[in-house]
Amino acid sequence: MGFVKTLHEIAGMHRETYDFFDAEMLTVFFETSSEIIERLLPPPLEPVSVPLGFAFTANYPKTNFGVDYRESGLFVQASFKGEEGSYCLAMPVSNDMAMIGGREMFGYPKKIGEIGLTRRGKRMQGWTERRGFRFLEMAVNLTGTFNVPEVQSAFTPTAEAHAIIYNFKYFPAPDGAGFDYHPRLVREVVVMRPKSVEVGEAELFLRSSQWDPWGDVEPVRVLGAVYSIGDNSMLKGSVVAEADPAAFLPFITMKVDGY
Repeated sequence: MGFVKTLHEIAGMHRETYDFFDAEMLTVFFETSSEIIERLLPPPLEPVSVPLGFAFTANYPKTNFGVDYRESGLFVQASFKGEEGSYCLAMPVSNDMAMIGGREMFGYPKKIGEIGLTRRGKRMQGWTERRGFRFLEMAVNLTGTFNVPEVQSAFTPTAEAHAIIYNFKYFPAPDGAGFDYHPRLVREVVVMRPKSVEVGEAELFLRSSQWDPWGDVEPVRVLGAVYSIGDNSMLKGSVVAEADPAAFLPFITMKVDGY
């Protein structure tokens, strides 16, 4: 192994899927406002009928790409050509290789952060911070019932579930003028195979720092929380559209700390 790899070594690095074993995830679902969703979605993504979002903290103890790490994320629902999916606004991780792989292959807006996920009996807590500022906190009581019980079945996985994820893949041009290429909308599917699922009532706090503006997404109504342990797989993604560079320019600092 060295700076230059053989074709055999390169072939050994190939993955048909990126697999996560015994992935532990605490996810809180919420409603926000239509105005917030419209402001946050770069075209050609469009809002869906109900302004929904979710935040999670996760622990990945084993993967098929040799990295164990923690991760959190903030998503809002969006659609492209009538197909609904989840648009990733932010995704802190605790490992540099997890950050680089997710950013460079799929376009996830990843940064290095500190992520916590703990359980004491039926009480769970999750949090994320960067630069000494905690911008995500979730507190969950695994009571078996959502804050809003009538929507519980819609968000509780019972078998294999397929989630569509949207990200934008882009790089600033080396001369600082615009982009290397038109920003590309990437569609990817994540398959989740839960082994255990518990639900409960949640509190969710999203705050903004100079570098991580999570408070831009106001949880108007917290719906509930799902705590799951299972095996997840990230399937191959595909480029489904290109964004207009001028229209996308206001979103360029999603993956970096703006000054």
